Amino acid sequence: MTFDHPASARGVRDVRKDNAPLKNTLLVQSRETGEVAPPGPGDGPSATAKATPFAKSWAHFVAGGLGGMASATLTAPLDVLKTRLQSTYYQQHLVAVRAARGLPPIETMTLARSSLLHIRETGEILFQVPKVEGWRALFKGLGPNLIGVVPARAINFYAYGNGKRIIGNKFNDGKEAPWVHLSAAAIAGVATGTATNPIWLVKTRLQLDKDTHTDGRGRQYKNAFDCTMQTIRKEGITGLYRGLTASYLGVIESTMQWTLYEQMKLALARREERLLSSGREPTAWDHTVAWTGKITAAGSAKFIAAILTYPHEVVRTRLRQAPMKDGRVKYTGLVQCFTTIFKEEGMAALYGGLVPHMLRVVPSAAIMFGTYEGVLKLFGEKSNM
Repeated sequence: MTFDHPASARGVRDVRKDNAPLKNTLLVQSRETGEVAPPGPGDGPSATAKATPFAKSWAHFVAGGLGGMASATLTAPLDVLKTRLQSTYYQQHLVAVRAARGLPPIETMTLARSSLLHIRETGEILFQVPKVEGWRALFKGLGPNLIGVVPARAINFYAYGNGKRIIGNKFNDGKEAPWVHLSAAAIAGVATGTATNPIWLVKTRLQLDKDTHTDGRGRQYKNAFDCTMQTIRKEGITGLYRGLTASYLGVIESTMQWTLYEQMKLALARREERLLSSGREPTAWDHTVAWTGKITAAGSAKFIAAILTYPHEVVRTRLRQAPMKDGRVKYTGLVQCFTTIFKEEGMAALYGGLVPHMLRVVPSAAIMFGTYEGVLKLFGEKSNM
């Protein structure tokens, strides 16, 4: 009489081996109800936790805020200079200086001569401000600027980053496209402009403040809070939203900037894919592009967008100026402001402050977007879909 224990043992081992994958799919019996239920997505070692759609949306908010703070602080002197050159006071001052030097009106000069004169005057004012008013004058309005920049950039990057993802997922099968970028950027621009216009108005008035305060001491505005309260008393709550229409016009610039930046980023990504598929060793130039590509893309996108849409910056500054000494408001609306500047000062006035503006916004955009991308990487989040 013989027993086939070894064969039986082998059979058991074979069955166990064949059914090994089933151990993670065993049904689970509830202790409370006794019902049997299939395992959930979190059961078993192979399950991976999936983040909810908004799990890391805060990363865009934090990254945008930090990027805005870094760029605003480092480029504050050029922001003060730009604001002054856009204002009525400094344009009148420059006209008087040119007449004293025997120069013809700037609108009668050739483009090359007027451009060189503009660069020269910009440099002169940049050196005169710290001489006459002290070096701290170069950072006037930085407080409200930071108070405005941090939430503005946080809101803008948050709205854009999440808006792009939602629009892409809902209407474009989860893919990126230029129209997705355009739509997300426009929504982000309107939301940002509406939320932060009062802060920018206070910053502009502080930077242009050259009058004496009503108590006879110091300037007209003692600080940002005093400026806010004076504006509300004299012009009402709506006074804090002067220049909002020009801000909405500025959405064109931010939309153009975001779209150009995204297209440049996609071109960089395609370049990297081609490099990997080729199998060749990266050259020094490839490493340079990898490190500086996105920063260069951000600066280039801002340069193109800013130079094409600059006149709205001048109009926005004029609309935010404080009323004249007799209490009258010179610029009452977007179209009226455009036409008044053109009639009284010529086309060149619509480009007042262009040089310091470009000197500021290009490195500012590079710093801001570089910080944004770096912080997102730190949080393990990507700016692309």
